[in-house]
This record gives sequence, structure tokens and C-alpha cells, in this order.
Amino acid sequence: MNSDRVRVRFAPSPTGHLHLGNVRTALFNWLYARHHGGTFILRLEDTDEARSTQESVVSVLEDLRWLGLHWDEGPETGGDFGPYRQTERYGIYAEYLNRLVEEGKAYPCFCSQEELNRGREEAKAAGRTYIYPGTCRHLTAEQREAKRGEGIRPAVRLYVKPQTVSFTDMVRGPVSVHSQTFGDWILSRPDGSPTYNFAVVIDDALMAVTHVIRGEDHLSNTPKQVVLYEALGLPIPRFAHLSMILGPDGGKLSKRHGDVSLDAFRSRGFLPEAMVNGLALLGWSDSEGQEILTRDELVQRFDLERINKSAAVFDEGKLRHLNAAHLKAYSDEEVEVLIRPHLVQAGRLPAGPLAPEVQGWAVSLAGLLRQRIDLLTEAVPASDPVFLFDPTTMDEAARAGLADPGALRVLRAFAEEAGRVDLSVPGAYRELVTGLKERLKVKGKALFHPIRLGVTAADSGPDLERLVPILALGSRLPLPMPVLHPAERARRVLDLLQSHTG
Repeated sequence: MNSDRVRVRFAPSPTGHLHLGNVRTALFNWLYARHHGGTFILRLEDTDEARSTQESVVSVLEDLRWLGLHWDEGPETGGDFGPYRQTERYGIYAEYLNRLVEEGKAYPCFCSQEELNRGREEAKAAGRTYIYPGTCRHLTAEQREAKRGEGIRPAVRLYVKPQTVSFTDMVRGPVSVHSQTFGDWILSRPDGSPTYNFAVVIDDALMAVTHVIRGEDHLSNTPKQVVLYEALGLPIPRFAHLSMILGPDGGKLSKRHGDVSLDAFRSRGFLPEAMVNGLALLGWSDSEGQEILTRDELVQRFDLERINKSAAVFDEGKLRHLNAAHLKAYSDEEVEVLIRPHLVQAGRLPAGPLAPEVQGWAVSLAGLLRQRIDLLTEAVPASDPVFLFDPTTMDEAARAGLADPGALRVLRAFAEEAGRVDLSVPGAYRELVTGLKERLKVKGKALFHPIRLGVTAADSGPDLERLVPILALGSRLPLPMPVLHPAERARRVLDLLQSHTG
């Protein structure tokens, strides 16, 4: 098959937010299409009218766009094979349904739900799988008319002859199933709505889908669909069924593992690049063993041959690691744009456009924070050393670090010198510290630890050479949450120590 003929589709039911299993299916289809220069189709399987909502449709489209999985054909994009919502294709299904009935390949079934349930209960009691016994298969035309005269609206079933159905799955290899395991299955319900297995075959065939890449939960549907393709004389696509995604406890990833919707991960501060990278590694591996991959690298390297048959285990810790790696690859300017909404919401940056001086300061702040966070939402607590300063919270170990007369001498000298120079100027802090080192004849921890305690009221924190200029400039800016100058911080620590000793 020529690469320019590859056509794949992602066909979610818009009944809520996309969860990670759905998203991985979309991603693998998108990567396969892009790798082969093919077409990625988005189709909405919205026949569940009770649960499908326009709100969910909007959510699906937004999620895919946020990930960068742009579709070539589908809702809002159009294409030559639409419409791309199943509820707009009922007339097409009816046409093919009538054709099957006219050709004697399908028949009306008048069995009531009570009769079918009774048959299932009897099969369960006997320890066997229920297969429709073909009760209505041989009804005469007169008997069918009589049933209709009683006001019974029939379902329509496919006439399935005894046969072995075989196909080669691109992930699992040869698959063979005898038709007696599923029997005459329903094409349309009594209300005229198509079943999943009927609609999906018609849609995939008419949209010229060449490869059906989906979860292994659909593997049992494939033999039924192959039989229908053959009954209609339609070309059968190639199938690839992806293994399940398991949670850390070994069970199928679900709500019991927390909110596993893509929207939840987005809200928690994960990047689209990291989600794409992490989901690609759930069931697929790079031939070179590389794990941190850009979208372009994934497109270049992805193919179905590297997909694993065994289930993939979702590891949020690994996803966080990937997120941190992608975040660190961003420029300071890009990180500032990403974390600004979180800092605005926390009242630490002003809303709306920033003045040039504030904008430059915010970029410097972003450069400091991006080395200390894994997720965008962590920018707020990571910025605490900049915006929050309370020396009364110093623990005993920190206070003990200033009990030595030499430490107090360093801190007093720093407080005096820091108030005389413009520490926002590049290199000014280093020059100040070098001067203290030479004048006080101290170095290493004896010099830097008292300064750290004076500036942050903590034993550890951000790199002072980056933090001090940010504090110095921030103290002069009109910010919603004031920033204290390093000199003022050091003086407050000294005042606290004096009050405790005096």
C-alpha cells in the first residue's frame, strides 16, 4: 500500500472529556498518518443521543487542538467524505440496510427484549455464552406482516453463515474466530438507529479508511465487521488493536485511579508536548531507546512495528519527569507566557498587558522558576521565596546558623552594603559578595549561608545570584503583591534576632 494512500480515523463518542486511553488512540492514528504522509480523519460517533452533548463535542475538539493533533478531515474542517457526525449519516445507513435486506443478507427480528433476556438467562444458567438462535431468520413474508400488524417494530439482523473469520492484526498477528461465537448480530435497533458495528463499517468504508487503529476492547468486534464488509462487497481495512493501559495497581486505568481525563492533566499544569511524549510511550518504544522525544521526532520514528502486545502501565511520575524535561527546553519568554495565568490568579502578577519593565522582570522570574518546577501549576509555590518573606517562620536550625558572631557580622555587612548599591544591575550581587569576602576575610559556607538566611529566611532555596537581582528590581515595581528588597529582608532578620536576644 502506498504511503500517500494511508487514511486513518479517530472516532470518539462525545459523551464527556477525552480520557487518556482515547487520547492515546487518537495520537497513534495521528502519528501513523503523519509518518506515512497520510490523512487523519476525525469522526464523531454521536448516536448515543441521551449522553452525547454539544459541550462534549467542543471539549473533544479543544483537547485535540491543545495537543496539536490537527485533523485533515472532520468537523469544522470538512472534506470530501462527510458528513463527519454519525447523526448526520442516518440516511446513508438506511440505504445500506435496505440493500442488505433486499439481497437476503439481513432480516427483520421481532423478538422482544424480554424474550432475548430470557434466552440470556437460560444460557448463563447452563454455563454457556448466549448466541441468538435465529428465531426470526426463517419467518415467511406473511408472518412478518402479521408481526408488523401487531405494532411490533423490528430490529434488523445480519444473516451470518457458519464460517471461520480470519484477519491479520498488525499488532497481534493472525486472528481466527468462528462465526458461531457471535451469530446473527443486530444492524439496527427497533427505533431505526444503527448499532456501532454497522455504522462503523459503513463509515470506514465510505471514508476510504485504510487502517483501523483502536483499542483491544474492539478486537471482539472485528470478526463481526469483517463479515459485514464481505456481505457488502466493501474493501476491508487493515486492523491494529492497541493493548490496554493499566494503572499502577495493575487494573485497567479508570476513574478509581483519579481523574484520568486529558482536561484534568491540562488543568494540573502538564504541557501538550509532554502528554504527547508520555502517551506515545504507552505501548510503543523508540528503536534507539530514547524517551524524551519532540513531536517531530515521534512523527519521524513512529510505526506500528514497535507497538507492544502487552499492556502498558501508566506512570504519572514518569510523565512528570517528561514534563519537566520539555519545560526546561523552553525559553524564559515562553515559560513566562505559560506560568503567567497561574501567578495572576494567585495575585502575584497584574492581570492584563504588562508594562515593559514588569514584563522583563516577569521573564527573569520565569527563568528562575522553570529550573525548580515540573508542572506549570507549581510556579506559584515555587515563587514563594520571591513574594513571601516572614523571618518568624525560620526553624531552630536556621536560627542556630546565625547564632555565631561571625555569621551575624556577615549578615550585618550584607544588609548595609545591599542598601547602598543597585542589586538589579547584572553582576552587582557578585561584586558585593566579592567585596565582603575580601573585607571580612570569610569564604564558602561561612559567607554564603548567613546571606541566604538573611535573604530567604531558609537554609535552602533558589540560586542567590539569580534571586537577589529579581528581588531588588521587584521591590521597585508596581506589583499586586509587594516584593521586599534583599537589604530590607536582611534587616528584618537582624531585628528578629535582636528581639530574641534582647
